[in-house]
Amino acid sequence: MNSLWYGIVILTVSISSSHINADYHVECSTLRMGQYICPDPDPSYEYIDPKTQQPYGCTKENKAKVQCRAADGINCTETKNSTFKREISCKWTNGYSFETAMLLSIFFGMFGADRFYLGYPAIGLLKFCTLGFMFLGQLVDIILIATQVVGPADGSHYVIPYYGAGIEVIRSNNWTYRLPQHDW
Repeated sequence: MNSLWYGIVILTVSISSSHINADYHVECSTLRMGQYICPDPDPSYEYIDPKTQQPYGCTKENKAKVQCRAADGINCTETKNSTFKREISCKWTNGYSFETAMLLSIFFGMFGADRFYLGYPAIGLLKFCTLGFMFLGQLVDIILIATQVVGPADGSHYVIPYYGAGIEVIRSNNWTYRLPQHDW
């Protein structure tokens, strides 16, 4: 009777351990938060461009595809392993440096050099002809560029060092969706 009991215990343990080691094959685009980590934490996977401090392949739509890793025991049907590509948000840059724009605004803003650099030639020419609107325009531009209200004319973001002074502007307008509150 004891040998029968030990046989049942061993059979149960082997069945449960084979169930634990089973890999699930799923379409990784349907994974929920917590079932994957993005970007892949593997140290050999480099996804940040050192020149722009943004993920490689960042598009004008502010999206970049990066490699992600599914949780242990989950394999993707697309790649037949635990890694897959997913879009993350990024800030598309076109080579305009925040530090360069600030220095041009501080030292040569009365000549419109900051506006020429950022791609606003008409305002740059106007500042040049009026000596920076009698230096008042230079002061305003220093504030606008420092707070990143004025950016490059092509709609890109500044190239800012990874731990630099990045600002995320959150705007609300009449089309912003508002959740109804229970006490309204």
